[in-house]
Amino acid sequence: MTPTPPPLPDIILDPIVRLALAEDLGRAGDLTTDATIAPETQLKVVIAARQQGVIAGLDAAAYALKLIDPAVKLAIEKPDGSILEKGDVVARLEGSARSILIAERTMLNFLGRLSAVATMTRTFADKIAHTNATIVCTRKTTPGHRALEKRAVRCGGGTAHRYGLDDAVLIKDNHIAACGSVSTALERAKAYAGHLRMIEVEVDSLDQLKEALPHGPHAVLLDNMKPDTLREAVAIAGGKVVLEASGGVNLDTVAAIAETGVDFISVGALTHSAPNLDLGMDVV
Repeated sequence: MTPTPPPLPDIILDPIVRLALAEDLGRAGDLTTDATIAPETQLKVVIAARQQGVIAGLDAAAYALKLIDPAVKLAIEKPDGSILEKGDVVARLEGSARSILIAERTMLNFLGRLSAVATMTRTFADKIAHTNATIVCTRKTTPGHRALEKRAVRCGGGTAHRYGLDDAVLIKDNHIAACGSVSTALERAKAYAGHLRMIEVEVDSLDQLKEALPHGPHAVLLDNMKPDTLREAVAIAGGKVVLEASGGVNLDTVAAIAETGVDFISVGALTHSAPNLDLGMDVV
C-alpha cells in the first residue's frame, strides 16, 4: 500500500480552486447568504460522512475555505486516506456563518469527487492485497483536475501512471500502427528519449512482446490479455521488464489478473467512473 501523499502545493491548488469558487459565485456572489445572514452571525458545523468510504481532497477543500475567509477555524479529524464509516466527522469548522455557507458547496464538491476516486481505488487495492501487484490510474481524468485525482488515487492505496504526455514515453497501438512495427517504434523512441526518460510499449499479443523485449523497454503494457496469456507473458519476460496489465479490468477480474504475476494493473475507471461519495455539512 502506498503512503498517503502530502497536500498538493498551493501553486497547484490555487488556479483549480479559484476557478471552482468563481464558477459558483458568478458575477454577484452568494445572493442567498447576503440576503438572509447577518454579517456578525457565527456558526459551528461539521463535515460528516453519510456512507462508508475513503476521504480525499481535504487540501483542496481547505484551500477553498482559506480563499473565502482565512479566519474560519478548520479542524481536521479524519485526514486524507482515512477510512470512513457512516456518520464519522471528517472536519469541524467554526467562524463566520457567511463565509462557511459561501464555501460549503465548493468544499463538498472537491471532497465528494476526490473521495470517490480514493474509495474506488481502495476497493480495487483490497481485491489484490494478497499479491505483489499495484493498482495504477491512467490519463482518463477530469480536465483540469488531474493533479487532484491522481493524488486521490494515492490516498486510496494506488499509485499514479504518468501525469501527462511529457513525463514518459508510452508507445500505444496507434503509434505502432503509424510506425509500422513495434521494433521501429522502440528504436525511434530510444534514440529520442535520452537515458532518463522511461519508455513503455503496449502490446496486444505474445508475438509483439517477444518483438519488444530485445529492444529493452523499461515496461511493457499487456493490453486486453486473458489471465492465461498474461501468465505466459510473465514467464516470457522472466522478470527482466516491468509488466503492466490493462483492459477488461473490473472488480470481478482484477484478482485473477494480479495473480498472474504482473507488476501493475491500470484501471481507467478509478478516475472516470467513480461514484461521488456522499458527505454533508451540518450545523452543530
